[in-house]
Amino acid sequence: MRRLILAMALLLSACAPAGVDVAAPLPEAPDCPVLPDDSIWNTPIVDAPVHEQSAAWVASIGSDATIVTDFGSGTFAGGPIGIPYVVVDDDQPRVPVTFRFDDESDPGPYPVPPDAPIEGGPDADGDRHILVIDRDSCSLYELFDARSDDGGASWTAGSGAIFDLTSNDLRPETWTSADAAGLPILPGLVRYDEVEAGVIDHAIRMTAPRTDRSFIWPARHQAGAADDPSLPPMGARFRLDPTLDPAEFPEQVRPVLVALQTYGAILADNGSPWFIGGVPDQRWDNDALRSLRDIPGRAWQAVDVSGLQVAPDSGAARQPGEPTPSPTPTQTGPLRDGDRLAGPSRIETAIAISQEQFPDGAATAYLARADVFADAVAGGALTAGPILLVPSCGVLPGVVADEIARLHPDRVVALGGEAAVCQDLLDQARAS
Repeated sequence: MRRLILAMALLLSACAPAGVDVAAPLPEAPDCPVLPDDSIWNTPIVDAPVHEQSAAWVASIGSDATIVTDFGSGTFAGGPIGIPYVVVDDDQPRVPVTFRFDDESDPGPYPVPPDAPIEGGPDADGDRHILVIDRDSCSLYELFDARSDDGGASWTAGSGAIFDLTSNDLRPETWTSADAAGLPILPGLVRYDEVEAGVIDHAIRMTAPRTDRSFIWPARHQAGAADDPSLPPMGARFRLDPTLDPAEFPEQVRPVLVALQTYGAILADNGSPWFIGGVPDQRWDNDALRSLRDIPGRAWQAVDVSGLQVAPDSGAARQPGEPTPSPTPTQTGPLRDGDRLAGPSRIETAIAISQEQFPDGAATAYLARADVFADAVAGGALTAGPILLVPSCGVLPGVVADEIARLHPDRVVALGGEAAVCQDLLDQARAS
């Protein structure tokens, strides 16, 4: 019974109840989720069926066009590469913003610092996005084409949107946001802290040159070039070929590839083909990021996620393989009613369980893929040691390496084939 409860805890850490953050929070706002765990942004789509328009949509974006990371280190055209953000608290003064598209913008005021980082830099001519996170209220403020007036005492912008990061509420139907699809930008950005941790557990924002004059869930707005069903609509979900081996790419981009295979990308704006969004950071290795340009558009498939929709005005998604809720088993061991074993991520929750069950070490440490829970649950019958959650490939998270060192096992065993836990990651774990 005790082992069953531990297996269920691992299951819940991979598919947790609403209100628990699964996508890694921002380092500067650790108490705020980046949308709820059951947000469509944070939901794996490995089993989603191929969309009937997949071939046409991929061809329209470009079968020979390649993936481009629209983020990196250094500068381009005088500005940082990517979409930056800034975190503030309740003490940040709120300032008025005047919008060109005021009928589809949230009026504010917005807590925009006078020196808020702007996409492309202060002199940019592009989209000039500003993203502000209030870590006290867990609110996200996003502006498109933002320009300061009077030294930042007020701002003008094309459009603006305010999101509650703890909620799955979507914007009113047909409303834009700071992005053409009417979706938030921040949840779809690749961040260096995620790559450093070895896991990106959310979909990634992407662009396409021409889109249809329609939108599909979870998008709320269209910015199409034509009424043409061979063009993808805003909100279309794309998944990267699962047979691509991330181990064949530089370590820094392996978590990006695994995320694109597991969570996919959401079409959120018009732009260059297969451009994926991220946050600028001086630690990015631009040569490693450029290696993704070896992957052509034909490696993508559009998938149909309409079956995951809970309600049309909500971004909540049915979780793949979600079990029917059942009464919680009675716990007769050291855990008392009301206790909780948890960490800031599912990986650290598994470590907390390991430390509770095996305080004096273990003969074996088992590794299971963190973003697909089936192997972890199936391994619940094993008794020689704990199940530790890891990315499918890439860099072994330091907290996992430390826990393996504490356990001092005779064996480290991966659950599943190399598609679940790659050999390179298993070798790293055995060397811990």
